[in-house]
Amino acid sequence: MFAITGHKEFSLTFANGNTCSVQWGPGNYGDHRNLSNFSMPKAVEVWKSGKAEIAAWDQDGVWYHFGYDDVKGWCTADQVASFIHFVATKNLTKARWAEE
Repeated sequence: MFAITGHKEFSLTFANGNTCSVQWGPGNYGDHRNLSNFSMPKAVEVWKSGKAEIAAWDQDGVWYHFGYDDVKGWCTADQVASFIHFVATKNLTKARWAEE
């Protein structure tokens, strides 16, 4: 399943029941962290960022924990791709993501 929220986040739910969230808008841990939702350009077709925030949870709503928080910010595109693959292929309560 694909979902988009607030014009700044997408999530993917995989066959294994895990969901991965990627966010890069105002207030998220990325390039636009210090912007407010009110300053977000509404008419812009493409909202870009060099860094994004990631999170994941399983089918029971149990969030993956990075050891210090339930979200990880300032991730590159390569890290996001690696995390998406991890979430799609692993049991989140048993596996640890090897950060790139």
